[in-house]
Amino acid sequence: MCPAPPARSAPRPKYRGPLHCLATVAREEGLRGLYKGSSALLFRDGHSFATYFLSYTILCEQLTPAGHSRPDVLGVLVAGGCAGVLAWAVATPMDVIKSRLQADGQGQRRYRGLLHCVVTSVREEGPRVLFKGLTLNCCRAFPVNMVVFVAYEAVLGLIRGLST
Repeated sequence: MCPAPPARSAPRPKYRGPLHCLATVAREEGLRGLYKGSSALLFRDGHSFATYFLSYTILCEQLTPAGHSRPDVLGVLVAGGCAGVLAWAVATPMDVIKSRLQADGQGQRRYRGLLHCVVTSVREEGPRVLFKGLTLNCCRAFPVNMVVFVAYEAVLGLIRGLST
């Protein structure tokens, strides 16, 4: 008879929750460790939000029926969904870099900074690496931002109604 192989227990997660994660990162990497990836986050969000609101505004203008000052609900849904997709199309490259910088250091530190991370990632995996997750983000962004902008327009309508 062959003895049964020893049961392997699943590896325990490194963090027990958000506060434990915060304390562990601060203890192991210092205050600077809590801000890893923040430069990429700034680059991601700056032009992403500009794209988001500008594209929404332009699409709303294009989808507004003649003689009306605002688009109908369908126009807002389409403009909001498209704005979300466009924003993620612009944001994804820096989002990939941000995630890599944040995960760096779990073991051996690989990247010296933002530019080194971009160059190393593209050299090793090709330019397509910068768009990892874009399809999934867009599939999520379209319906989410449809709802976001319908709610936004509804709140604006309520505020306008209250102020008159």
